[in-house]
Amino acid sequence: MKDRNQHIVKSNQPARAALKALDILADSVSRTLFVVNEENRLLGSLTDGDIRRGLLNGLEISDPVAAFMNINFKFLREADSDFQQIRLFREADINLIPVTDDSFQLLDILDLKKSRTKLPLSALIMAGGKGERLKPLTETIPKPMLKVGDKPIIEHNIDRLVSYGIKDIFISVKYLKSQIIDYLGDGSQKGINIHYVQEDQPLGTIGALGLIDSIDYEDILVMNSDLLTNIDFEDFYNFYKEKEAVMAIASVPYNVTIPYAVLETSGNFITSFSEKPSYTYYSNGGIYLFKFRLKEVFKKGDFFNATDLMNSVMQNNQTSLVHYPLLGYWLDIGKHNDLLKAQEDIKHIKL
Repeated sequence: MKDRNQHIVKSNQPARAALKALDILADSVSRTLFVVNEENRLLGSLTDGDIRRGLLNGLEISDPVAAFMNINFKFLREADSDFQQIRLFREADINLIPVTDDSFQLLDILDLKKSRTKLPLSALIMAGGKGERLKPLTETIPKPMLKVGDKPIIEHNIDRLVSYGIKDIFISVKYLKSQIIDYLGDGSQKGINIHYVQEDQPLGTIGALGLIDSIDYEDILVMNSDLLTNIDFEDFYNFYKEKEAVMAIASVPYNVTIPYAVLETSGNFITSFSEKPSYTYYSNGGIYLFKFRLKEVFKKGDFFNATDLMNSVMQNNQTSLVHYPLLGYWLDIGKHNDLLKAQEDIKHIKL
């Protein structure tokens, strides 16, 4: 990845080469290099301040980078999910964090100006539907590719996932799938990996999960492609983990106000009444977090809805299914009026 490679320097290179590399990095906040050996093992970090101090201490600009580097650098291990530590990095204005495996092989560089955190999740975006209610717009364009603002609906969702460090993304496709595949490609332009799950026949709202053999994580996030939302995925994930749930559903509060007094009765007798009461109900927001192993509930190629999976989880353990009230912006773009609203809202909301 080009952006990542700009921040890598070999330990045996002369400091002069590192100084030139630092000079190319226009953003002073990100003017940091990470020093690796020939085996890509992370050894240290390097800034122009490190080079200046080395020169003042008698080093030469032709000396190797290893002589100048800082060996007391901040880093994350790929296997860790220490969100508190990442939050502390942000608060300390540490924007670039190298990510390594247990043997210090450099795997990635987390840029906290572009990613809020690094969630240990794969994601599946459901994008195979026909969008019948949005015809004639969807007669030649798949619904996920309809533009909201300056980019397609599905790209808004992908960019939000990326901003939370989710880089392994599956997309289920069927109707006019080539337009989605041609536009998004393999994800390399965004620094992510996109895999396409091709439905030969309709598989329901979550059946495409059965076509994914494995992921790199214990948990998966599944969402509809036609949503416009600024959900905080980190908060959603933390809630899911804190509740020790098997499955969590993002729920959308729906308030109903009765314009009359509501009577509580027993037979023909009134026992109490409420004047114009308001009730809050929670509807399914089309965003789910759950254990990837739940795919074993149904067979590969089965038609299966998210509600079927919810029922299965509840039947096995009443405390394993939880809902997360989504208090931010959320819009299901299912009808023409929804699309018009999205086109207006995008001017005012921050995704």
